[in-house]
Amino acid sequence: MNSPSIGRSRGLTRRSVLRLAAAALVVSASSAVGQSASILVHKDPNCGCCAGWVRHLEAAGFAVRVEEVADLEVIRKRLGVPQDLAACHTAEVGGYVIEGHVPAPALRKLLEERPRAAGLAVPGMPVGSPGMEGGVPQKYEVILFGVAGRQPFMRFVGSEEAG
Repeated sequence: MNSPSIGRSRGLTRRSVLRLAAAALVVSASSAVGQSASILVHKDPNCGCCAGWVRHLEAAGFAVRVEEVADLEVIRKRLGVPQDLAACHTAEVGGYVIEGHVPAPALRKLLEERPRAAGLAVPGMPVGSPGMEGGVPQKYEVILFGVAGRQPFMRFVGSEEAG
C-alpha cells in the first residue's frame, strides 16, 4: 500500500495540516488577549473623569471591574507606578499596570505585543483623552514604563491615534 494515498483518502495533506496548525495559533493568540481583557480599575469614588474612562473601556469591549478607594497612593506604590507618571486612576490588566487616561487601542496593542514592561501611563489629564472629553483635544503620548526605563508607546490626539 502506498502511504501517500492513505493520507489523501482521509483528506489530510501537508497543506491542510499546516492550515489547521495556523488556525489553532490564531485562536490561541486571540483567546489569550480575550482572557487578559478583564480590567480592574482603582479609582476615587468621587472622580467623574475616571467613570468616563471606564465607560470608554466598556464601549471598547473590555470587562471592567471598579474598586473605589480613598487612597490611590497605596495602590500605585504596590504596583510600582513612578510618582511623576501618576494620574487620577490606576488599573490592572493582563499582568500590567495602567495609569491614567490610556486609550483602549493602546491597551489592545499592549496585550497583543506583550512587551517586557510594568505597564502604560498617560501622565496628567490631557484634554480630549478618554474620560476627559470636551474642549480642544491635546496631543499626548502613552508611555511604556518598567525596569528598563521609559519610552513612547503610542501617540494620540484625543482618543484618536496620531502618527
